[in-house]
Amino acid sequence: MSSTSNYTTLIFDIGDVLFSWSPQTKTSISPTTLRKILSSPTWIDYEKGRISQAECYAAVGGEFSVDPTEVGRAFQDARDSLQSNEKLISVIRHLKAHSDGMLHVFAMSNISAPDYEVLRTKPVDWSLFDGIFTSAGVGERKPNLGFYKAVISGTGADPSRTIFVDDKIENVLSARSLGMHGIVFDDQRKVVRALYNLLGDPVERGRQYLTVNAKKLLSVTDNGIFLRENFSQLLILETTDNRSLVNLTDTHRTWNFFQADLVSGKPSLTTEEFPFDLDTTSLGLTVMGSPEDVAHSVMDDMLDYIDDDGIIQVLVCVNALTLFYFYGRGHQLDRTLHWIREVLLHRAYLDAYIKPLLIERVQERIGADGDALALSMRLRLCAYLGLRNDVDLRTLLPLQCEDGGWEIGWIYKYGSSGIKIGNRGLATSLAMKAILEMQQRFPSPPSSPSVAPAVPLVKQANTTAQSPPERFLQRKSDSSTTHSSIAVSPSASTREHPSIVPLVLG
Repeated sequence: MSSTSNYTTLIFDIGDVLFSWSPQTKTSISPTTLRKILSSPTWIDYEKGRISQAECYAAVGGEFSVDPTEVGRAFQDARDSLQSNEKLISVIRHLKAHSDGMLHVFAMSNISAPDYEVLRTKPVDWSLFDGIFTSAGVGERKPNLGFYKAVISGTGADPSRTIFVDDKIENVLSARSLGMHGIVFDDQRKVVRALYNLLGDPVERGRQYLTVNAKKLLSVTDNGIFLRENFSQLLILETTDNRSLVNLTDTHRTWNFFQADLVSGKPSLTTEEFPFDLDTTSLGLTVMGSPEDVAHSVMDDMLDYIDDDGIIQVLVCVNALTLFYFYGRGHQLDRTLHWIREVLLHRAYLDAYIKPLLIERVQERIGADGDALALSMRLRLCAYLGLRNDVDLRTLLPLQCEDGGWEIGWIYKYGSSGIKIGNRGLATSLAMKAILEMQQRFPSPPSSPSVAPAVPLVKQANTTAQSPPERFLQRKSDSSTTHSSIAVSPSASTREHPSIVPLVLG
């Protein structure tokens, strides 16, 4: 259980949540009629303990023109069909076992005393529950608030720190009206994911995901093709500072975006002789902390990329600029830095030094749509700039999956084919880092949520590739990708560049 979790109590419904059953019986009573009996006033009184089983069966037999004996056989068949939800029960057991004794689990059910006696004979680890409340025992029934208040009183639970799970929306709404966090049990996978996200430590779960999948954190396209490439591996390494998680094709000087496939020995989705590129090389030299003589030699070659406007290779200039500043040569790219400021000033970016202006533009982006990757990058930038961003943090946390990793975020897209490429390992490592940085920068809980206006996103048009110097060849349009840890890109530029569309958008 997370040390930062706000919840200490779990309350579960029993029927159709912890147990399933079938209304299909061997009697003449149809499933439809059986369900009508279950919602009848007579049955409600029975579940509240106001009448006996015999009285109930006789009364509903008369109301629905059915022999009371047949009613008894039908409900015996229903009892026999009861099956425990072992998947959910195992999740509850795991959450409770990892809570350091902080999590208490209860069940709360609309059920008659005779039916509850039968239920307790089922082979389930009932010791998992710290208490079970029945409508027959309390004399109240969901969704009546009296039942909930009796449970709160009997358990001493704080509603604001209680999670309530039920398959009926009206029961969940009653729980929410008393301050509980209500979850409708309509999709077990979503419910399990929500429980882990509410009660688990997101950073620790993310760390476990990365450890379990170490060396296997490959990128994948939106049509299911796995891709071995260096760029995402470098970003994962930069974020986690853990070399054991990644696979990298080490080079002495320059870096290639693609890695060779282990089986074919050839890179996927590109030509066999795909050239080393300035963007991956900039990132590789920065992240790997290359020897200064090697880095300076490569940067000397990179200066040949400065165009007539004094800007170094427009689409990838941020990583190159970072490299030059990292090695104390930022002054050589002053005009590139100035251009980035102009991009921010005039909002000439697709969805993405000058701190006041950067803060203003980032504030505009808070609350804008984005996947786990985009949200994490925005949160990291906010933490760096000292901007509290609870809006995006609340959006990011539920995107963590049951296995501890975050949903895939699309990092780059092939301009000609439109194929998207993403990496769950990168999304997970960035999400972990973003959560930690926001917690460290703003340790106290938010006073009240706020949402900043977002700038509309603009699509970039494809343009024609340019002719580069010999040492670094520009990517061909059929295998062009864009990738940058701070994707900044012009939306309406006359400069020539490959047909690429940035997707890493904070």
